[in-house]
Amino acid sequence: MSAVHTGGCHCGQLRYECDAELTDVAHCHCSICRRTTGGIVTTWTTVPLKSFRWTHGKPAEYRSSPPCVRYFCRNCGAQLALFTDQAPETLDITTATLEEVATVLPNRHIWVNSRLPWIHLDEQLEEEWEERL
Repeated sequence: MSAVHTGGCHCGQLRYECDAELTDVAHCHCSICRRTTGGIVTTWTTVPLKSFRWTHGKPAEYRSSPPCVRYFCRNCGAQLALFTDQAPETLDITTATLEEVATVLPNRHIWVNSRLPWIHLDEQLEEEWEERL
């Protein structure tokens, strides 16, 4: 049985839990993540959709591109998750919103075709020009 992982937004109005192994962790360099999070890189942890549940509050939704819906807190604005029609069995969690964020290790970079030229982060990790689903 997998450990239960928990997380939530900055203000505490949204909380979630997931009972899956956290093995697919990717630094995303796409321009959409930059614009929707305000960060230069967003690190995502992909989990089976069936293992994830909101435990407190209901997130707001934003369709940032035709296949993607992002979930965020209406109050503090924190982005917590992303669902893509291209991988309907999974959900991406913003790794930084996990309680145990320091122990969740990235294993790849995605959308490096959009990487800012001055970013040098975990250069030993595998790189994907876009993202292989």
